Amino acid sequence: MGPKSKSKKEEPVEPGSDVVMEDEPTSAQPESRDDMSVDQNEDEDIDDFEEEEEEEEVQRVRLLPGSTPTAASFEFLNEGHTLGNALSYIINRNPDVEFCAYAIPHPSENKMNVRIQTFEGSGTTAIQALEKGLRDLQDLCDVVTDKFIEAREKFMATKGSSSS
Repeated sequence: MGPKSKSKKEEPVEPGSDVVMEDEPTSAQPESRDDMSVDQNEDEDIDDFEEEEEEEEVQRVRLLPGSTPTAASFEFLNEGHTLGNALSYIINRNPDVEFCAYAIPHPSENKMNVRIQTFEGSGTTAIQALEKGLRDLQDLCDVVTDKFIEAREKFMATKGSSSS
């Protein structure tokens, strides 16, 4: 095969296929590790930055603008119907809560909004109602987990004794 002619049409590359880099201009070829003049301190700085980035916690709940002490909307990131439905059910059981509902603003956004309104004279704020709802939901999940583990162990014990 002769040298590559510039008038030759390039064939389309399928996604996921390998491209021979020898035929590409040198600007598209990756630099070898030997040719790179990277200072050792820069490598350490990059490692430190990656560690800091992993440790940084993203705020997953925020109070939306326009809220008052007794009526507030909250935005949860990376949550959906599972938490929204359970949380609104638990919060609505609180006698100080007048209204609680959740909504998914748009299916393509990974967000869930919760609106809580407490009775005026109850002395409970919407934030306190949310905190109590989250604690109560955690307690409920702990009870369900304990009951499940207990039932599984009982089942495994009867299964093991019946097969002997």
